[in-house]
Amino acid sequence: MVIWSDEAKSDLRHIFDFIAKDSKHYGLKVVQDISAKADILDELPRIGHIVPEIFDENVREIPIYAYRIIYEIIGQNISILAIAHKRRDIKTEDIRRK
Repeated sequence: MVIWSDEAKSDLRHIFDFIAKDSKHYGLKVVQDISAKADILDELPRIGHIVPEIFDENVREIPIYAYRIIYEIIGQNISILAIAHKRRDIKTEDIRRK
């Protein structure tokens, strides 16, 4: 089961708000595409790469557009931890893990 953290939900809202300043249509499309890609993790949890800044086998990322979907595999569940812009430097303390 894919579970979205409050931080990841907030990231998605910020992404929408930023893109919607120019186009609500594309803001919605990007958010929907990110959500759809995250849903794939339910069936293929190890599809992503290990996050190099964290280097934990269970913390992974998949790219979409200019973003990184950062998630953690916890047993049968996938916890979406953050949606980060690819240019953003990620630090271990930036990602709240369960």
